[in-house]
This record gives sequence, structure tokens and C-alpha cells, in this order.
Amino acid sequence: MLLRDVLAVKAGEIFSVAPDALVTEAIGMMVSRNIGSLVVIDEAGRVAGIITERDVLRAAHKHACDLTTLSVKALMTTRLIIAGPEDSVDHARSIMTENRIRHLPVMLGNELLGLLTFHDVAKAVLEQTNFENQLLKKYIKDWPEGTSDATS
Repeated sequence: MLLRDVLAVKAGEIFSVAPDALVTEAIGMMVSRNIGSLVVIDEAGRVAGIITERDVLRAAHKHACDLTTLSVKALMTTRLIIAGPEDSVDHARSIMTENRIRHLPVMLGNELLGLLTFHDVAKAVLEQTNFENQLLKKYIKDWPEGTSDATS
């Protein structure tokens, strides 16, 4: 299964925030929408980074700072790990696991096609596995009786 297939099934808006927005505004957006990240889009409409719940928690702990004065650009991750629409779900799962990330932008060149979560990827892997399992069960059920192997 390819990531373009997962994005086609996953309906939903890509939530974003400007780099100059206050962190408290980003937190409010994440809380109100029950999401864990926002894509940061610059004035030119390009992806500038991503801000996640973890970014906010780490900053609060590390700096013991007043989040009401910080801008998103102070906390956002700018070195994004991305995938393309033709990448497989297994590839996405691997890079998310290896890099310990829970949000994966899917991009075609400079165009953001969607944002997948680890949950989206895990669900797609489970669906793919269930589909393959059903095919194998049907294959075994329909196997001609009296034959001992596939070469008969």
C-alpha cells in the first residue's frame, strides 16, 4: 500500500500555523482540534516546519519559560523528515520508528499533500495485513483436495 492510498482514504484538513504566531495560539489550536501537531506555513505558503506537543513540552521543561511570549518559530522543528506519495506504508513505518516521530508530512516537491500520524500508518498496516490474511485463507480453502503441494 502506498502513502497516496492512505491519504486518499484519510479525509481531513491539514491544520497549520504561521511561524510568528504565539505558542499559546498553537497550543489552543491543537487542544481544540484534539491533534498533536501543526504544520508551520510561512508567508509565501511554503512548509517552514512543524510544531508538536513534544516540542512545547520540551521547551517548557528545558527553559522553564513563559510560553505566552514565545513564537512558534522559536520551538518548531525545521529539519523535517518527510515521505513522498509513492513511498510504501512499510517505508513510512520504518522511518517513523527509526526517527521516533509521530507525524510525517507527505510532500511532492514543495507541495504538502498531507500529514500522516503514526496511528494512520499503523491502521493502514493492519488493514493491509488483514486483507492479505483473508486472501491466504481463501487460497487455502479453495485448494483442491488430494493435492499435497502447490507444484502438483
